Amino acid sequence: MMRRFVIIVAGGKGLRMGGDLPKQFVPVEGKPVLMRTLEVFCRWDSSAVPVLVLPKEHQDYWCMLCKEIGCKAAHHIADGGETRFHSVRNGLAYIEKSLDEKEYGRALIAVHDGVRPFVSAEVIESCFNLAAEKGTAVPVVPVVDSLRETSGAGSRPVDRSRFHTVQTPQIFRGDLLIRAYRQPYQPLFTDDASVVEAAGETICLTPGNRENIKITTPLDLLTAKALATLLPQSV
Repeated sequence: MMRRFVIIVAGGKGLRMGGDLPKQFVPVEGKPVLMRTLEVFCRWDSSAVPVLVLPKEHQDYWCMLCKEIGCKAAHHIADGGETRFHSVRNGLAYIEKSLDEKEYGRALIAVHDGVRPFVSAEVIESCFNLAAEKGTAVPVVPVVDSLRETSGAGSRPVDRSRFHTVQTPQIFRGDLLIRAYRQPYQPLFTDDASVVEAAGETICLTPGNRENIKITTPLDLLTAKALATLLPQSV
């Protein structure tokens, strides 16, 4: 079986949440969002190796939360970077220390947003299985709203069936992801799939779960609190 690693990126400053507390630390039903996210992966597979990427200035506070609340997921911590790209690169550098270069191709590495605590175990498993087979796996959900494309000439409707919303975890064979993140940073790198695709790889899509929201606004937080009471596995 291929070794499984999970990089959880939690570098948000919480600006869109409207408060001083970074969004990953906001409590949902008594437990910080980030702790819920970590524990989802621990429940799915306790043998997978989680690497939490946090800004240095947040690490002491996080350790205090883990001690006071009792985090159920053992994990490693790597330093956050200037951008998400650099944070993922730091997480990969941490993983590389535990692997011989010849083992890169026998590892699967997931990258997941720290503020997505409601990804289902079924989606995580299907992504890892697809990545083991194809080398890449990205969960998506169909767009349900009507879409219009704007330009200087106005706007026009587009066929929404051709579009999907991208989620995480995005999972890749280790050698592909490590090689991709050796590229120079580009502002167009909005997620890991865009980085790996720029390195010449094909991105394979798989169905995500609609509850797997990214908590970035006060409305998202209200939705998260409702989901936490409705989904037993999120407790």
